Amino acid sequence: MIILLMGVSGSGKTSIGKLLAESLNWEFSDADTFHPPANIEKMQGGIPLNDADRMPWLEDLQAAIKNWQQENKNVVLACSALKASYRQMLIIDNRVQLVYLKGAFDVIEKRLKTRQNHFMTEKLLKSQFYDLEEPNNCICVDVSESPEVIVEKIRKALGI
Repeated sequence: MIILLMGVSGSGKTSIGKLLAESLNWEFSDADTFHPPANIEKMQGGIPLNDADRMPWLEDLQAAIKNWQQENKNVVLACSALKASYRQMLIIDNRVQLVYLKGAFDVIEKRLKTRQNHFMTEKLLKSQFYDLEEPNNCICVDVSESPEVIVEKIRKALGI
């Protein structure tokens, strides 16, 4: 199974993802590591990515998911997956389960202000919320809870 943890930057995808993967003894992967250098430069410069920027990144993620499935790997993947069209590329079949880490703008903005050494800035948060197309058929978890509670809720919802 691949658990796709989605949400805007600062929603806790990496922190929750690592904790969830550790609790399951699964592999963890962060979609940020799949971005080409040009995308990271744009984001560091405060320039939002467009669909054309994201396409090679999404194609690489899709290939990784297919590879993990072929190898029968269980992976927790942290990925913004903001738009429905992006998720359609990544949710290949029912072995990919979507978990939406949902949070209010002010809660996420507060988190981003305390972040260091990350290319995503609070200035780009507005563009992420603008691009966000909230999913309907998924597990939705409120990010204002503690990471441990969030992980427990995700595991319970997935039955694992």
